[in-house]
Amino acid sequence: METLNYRFENGTRKLSAKAELVGVVSSGNLEVLIESADLQGGCSVEIKTAARGFGAIWEAVIGDFNKRWQLADTRISINDMGATPAVVSLRLDQAVESVVEEK
Repeated sequence: METLNYRFENGTRKLSAKAELVGVVSSGNLEVLIESADLQGGCSVEIKTAARGFGAIWEAVIGDFNKRWQLADTRISINDMGATPAVVSLRLDQAVESVVEEK
């Protein structure tokens, strides 16, 4: 297992108070837990993955996700079993869409 951590600052979108879990940990898939947290406007992402050595790809996918959503005070935990970047993006978007506050 490999653990990767990312943090983004100055987000503008907040989540509702509830937490949400999407996806399932299985071969080629992943689960995403998204929740509100007092992070002084930041967004933290922790990834636990069975696929070692893909840090650069994770960084690109998570960076793109941050540009799309600009989340504030959000903690995201990902448990991955070898999901492709497209599946990662889909699950992340599903998680956010279920809890993001409307502007």
